[in-house]
Order: sequence, then structure tokens, then C-alpha cells
Amino acid sequence: MKPAWDKLGEAFKDSTSVLIGDVDCTTDEGQKVCTDNGVQGYPTIKYFTAETGKEGKDYSGGRDYDGLEKFVKETLAKKCDAHTKEDCSDQEKTYIDKMTAKDAVSVKKELGRLEGMKGGDMKPEKKKWLMQRISILKDLSEPASSKDDL
Repeated sequence: MKPAWDKLGEAFKDSTSVLIGDVDCTTDEGQKVCTDNGVQGYPTIKYFTAETGKEGKDYSGGRDYDGLEKFVKETLAKKCDAHTKEDCSDQEKTYIDKMTAKDAVSVKKELGRLEGMKGGDMKPEKKKWLMQRISILKDLSEPASSKDDL
């Protein structure tokens, strides 16, 4: 299962709504995390959403890459639509309003600046917000009508 999990992590490394992680429950640091989250057998896959709360929920689907990817795409991945603001947080909506007030050159310049920061070392929440802004700017750079044609 580890190769499939690592491949999944790589596939979603730039996701704005999904974070794939793992904990080694056999280490001193990992034992506390696993105990706190009710992990008793290994490997255990848990996922966390607003609906599952802090307790999370055990994943019981396929353990191959295709099964894991399908679950993530259908259940966990959400993408803010910068044109309709559907599935956007308040923070994203504020950013969309700020960036739609700018001209196309400024949006492109900001996108380039943020893209340049992707490889930098940052906390997961900062990385997530960086990727959300990049996704929004890419959306804004593409006319809404061309998205409908896909």
C-alpha cells in the first residue's frame, strides 16, 4: 500500500483542499497521534472533513492507487470556482474580489510571483493558502466561458 499512498501524496501535493499525510505509529512521536485518533491497527487510513469533525472517519475503500484517488477526488477534493465563488471560503472570496479589481497584467504578475514561492519551505497552512491563491489566479486568467467548453 505504501507505493500507492506515496503516489497519492505526490498527485495531490499542490492541492488547495486535500492534504495527504502519514504517521508512523511505532515511533514515540507517532504513538500519541495514533492513540489520540483511535488508531489501533496498522495500516489505518483516516480522513478528516468538516462533516467528520476532529475525530475523523476510517476509510474502508480500495487500497490501490486508483481506489484511493477516486475517493479523494469524489469525497475530499473541493475547488473554489473564482468565477462563481462556488465552494469558496470567505478568505478566498475576499481575495477574488481584490484580484478581480486588478488588470490582467497585475493578475499575471501576481501569479508568477506566487508560482515562484511554491518550492519554498513553509508551514502546511501557509502552503495551502498559497496553492489556493494560485488556483484562483489561474481561474481568473481563464475566461469563464472556456471552462464551460471543457
